[in-house]
Amino acid sequence: MQYIQPRPSSIVAALYTARDLGVDVAILHGPSGCSFKHARLLEEDGMRVLTTSLADNEFIFGGHDPLVRVLRHAEEEFSPRRIAVVGTCVAMIIGEDLESAIHDAGVTTPTIAVDIHAGFRENIDGVLATLEPAAAAGWISDDELERQRYHLGKANEVERLRGAASRSYIEPSRGDLKHIAAKRLVELADEGARGVAVMNAKKETAYMFADELIALHDACPDAAITYLANLEDRGLPKVREDAARILAGMREHGVDPELIGALDEYGANGTAVGERIRELAPDFALIVGVPHAVPPEYTRGIEVFSVTNGPRQVDPLREMGHRHVMVEIDLHPKTLGVREIVESEFGAVLRSMR
Repeated sequence: MQYIQPRPSSIVAALYTARDLGVDVAILHGPSGCSFKHARLLEEDGMRVLTTSLADNEFIFGGHDPLVRVLRHAEEEFSPRRIAVVGTCVAMIIGEDLESAIHDAGVTTPTIAVDIHAGFRENIDGVLATLEPAAAAGWISDDELERQRYHLGKANEVERLRGAASRSYIEPSRGDLKHIAAKRLVELADEGARGVAVMNAKKETAYMFADELIALHDACPDAAITYLANLEDRGLPKVREDAARILAGMREHGVDPELIGALDEYGANGTAVGERIRELAPDFALIVGVPHAVPPEYTRGIEVFSVTNGPRQVDPLREMGHRHVMVEIDLHPKTLGVREIVESEFGAVLRSMR
């Protein structure tokens, strides 16, 4: 399928993966504007992002020397624990040898070269392009690399089957009005209906999606609701740290969820979540994060409230039979750099019902 809507960049995916590996300085080898927005956002999350700022003359004569200079500057100025040199389209087109520049720079900081560009149809190529040299450098085990391959493939499969990649173009939507959905959700809980509240979220987005489960508990503390969350202790260093913080935060607010899957297993987690929903046989379900990971056969006959942060995910969720579909706009920028649970818009509306 050829997509005619914008799709996530494999360069950006490489940057986020470097962050998850504990890289504290990433160097983009390309023009100064490449991946500017995400580079700035990642700096909010504690990783410095530098650029070799290649200009038109380097497009012709090469950027080896600028990269050597930036590598030396990064080590001298920031004393990083780990460095990642991340390629760009320009670096690929002019055939830059990132490993050679790292060698010639003579830096002693553990450094990996990520040969990537934005010409891949799927952004998971950027993740793998980062994980493979990280495994070769001993930053992660071979078992973890294979685990990551599996879960990336499952996440990709879910997007192709029921997500924003299921059609060449999907009209963006803000979804349903949150106050109407919240009113109905509280009504069901007050009437004694049995419910399940599920967080199946991707990595740091869980800092906000977790709030929606907490808010439901705040609004309906005595309701017959079972809480589930993908906060098991697996994954890359930052992912595991985030899961521990979020779980502790939920418990502090009175929600002690059953754990199903880890924060990087959201794509493969749908069937396990679905089986648990089937066991519970609820009247309604609140599913937040990546709700389309749960196959629709598990939610038939259940009044489903789903919350996503993807405006292009609204129509696919409605096609799956989800009755109420809401979008947390700009969720991802609001969860970068945080270390505690952030209030969500839908959570705030739920609390206002009381």
